[in-house]
Amino acid sequence: MKDLTDNLTMDIIGRVVLDTQLDSQTQSNPLVDALRIQVRWLTFGADANPFVRYNPMRPLVHWYNLGRMNDYVSREVDKRIAQLRNQESYSAKGNKSIIDLVLTTYMAENTARKTQVMDSTFKKFTMSQIKLFLFSGHDTTSSTVCYIFYVLATNPSILTRVRAEHASIIGRDTSRIASLIASDPFLLNKLPYTLAVIKETLRLYPAVSSTRAGEPNFNVSDDEGRLFPTDGFLVWANPLPIHRDPVYWDKPDEFLPERWLVMPGDPLYPVKGAWRPFEHGSRNCIGQELAMLEIKIIMVMTVGRFEIELMYEALNRAKGIRIVHGQRGYQIQRAQPSDNLPCRVTKVIS
Repeated sequence: MKDLTDNLTMDIIGRVVLDTQLDSQTQSNPLVDALRIQVRWLTFGADANPFVRYNPMRPLVHWYNLGRMNDYVSREVDKRIAQLRNQESYSAKGNKSIIDLVLTTYMAENTARKTQVMDSTFKKFTMSQIKLFLFSGHDTTSSTVCYIFYVLATNPSILTRVRAEHASIIGRDTSRIASLIASDPFLLNKLPYTLAVIKETLRLYPAVSSTRAGEPNFNVSDDEGRLFPTDGFLVWANPLPIHRDPVYWDKPDEFLPERWLVMPGDPLYPVKGAWRPFEHGSRNCIGQELAMLEIKIIMVMTVGRFEIELMYEALNRAKGIRIVHGQRGYQIQRAQPSDNLPCRVTKVIS
């Protein structure tokens, strides 16, 4: 499943960022291929195998694929800015892709539109941000979508309730879902139980965490008031232990969407600040609204159409059983489900 959701979310973020069709779900794409190879060759110095950690091929692979990505993104930027220069009355109000919003603002504030020359420093910065959006905007969302299918497949009563909510708000004709959402996007705001399922999935299976570089004279204190210096360290806000800490959560290891629907005073009611899959505060994830909207649309478009049957049993016979937190689909590597969520997908017969 993970490969399929990777392709889906990459196509979506390609439209959002570059306003282009990457077509990852139907064919190979040089930008997508280079990005994925680049990620596979990353190392964070934690590999026990020295042949992996100090592989002399890594710098060459990264150099080559960086060039492939830069060539692709550079062409997209050049193509878009050329189109904008030929449209004197162009307004960003007509297109909300990230590349258009960036370039229309740049052209309005600079003389590049008249001189036909784009500042090289600005272009380099723009390209780096586009690549960042493409990576961070697809991988984490893809993992979360996998876990949405995982929790629904392992909780039939919750799946039934999600489908009932979708049917009551959007209808049972799955062929009309896309057109209905396009004509009335606010329908997506009328799905509280669906949102609760997403938030509970992100609580138990957060897709990302955040680190910050420590600084001199900046200390972190615990509940007893003890101070811990951060200079020379990375401060890691890891949501996984926070999200399963019984100090903050009642029944922390249980999947209970109801905790997001109860009133204050209920034992299940979340403690303020304890839910942080996108981190918290002024430097939280810039794309969290997009991610939540994207996941909600994917659920509405798929949950009523397809049955997801997990296929871990077949793997268990070949590889043995390993359980983490009572779950076979435990998180590995970049927070994706173990074995990339093996499953069988069948279409629901109306």
